[in-house]
Amino acid sequence: MKALIPSHREKKRYLLLEGKNLKKNVYNAIKEFVGVLGLSEASPAWIKTNILSINRKSLDKVKASFAIYPEKIDVKKVASTLKGLRK
Repeated sequence: MKALIPSHREKKRYLLLEGKNLKKNVYNAIKEFVGVLGLSEASPAWIKTNILSINRKSLDKVKASFAIYPEKIDVKKVASTLKGLRK
């Protein structure tokens, strides 16, 4: 199968997160705030235990859902590359 051209690929942003039970709380926070459709548009994927990859267009919605969620989820840094996130 042929690879996608760069303009057709999904643009990602990487979030460095801090909090307790991140794997469970992140999905619940996004699902509560923007619903199932918003969760699928954000397409969150875990890179490491505290690094989350999401779609660039849904960054504001995801950050807002973390802000209003009762459990504390802090976004320490947002970057467009993993190398930029680690600096």
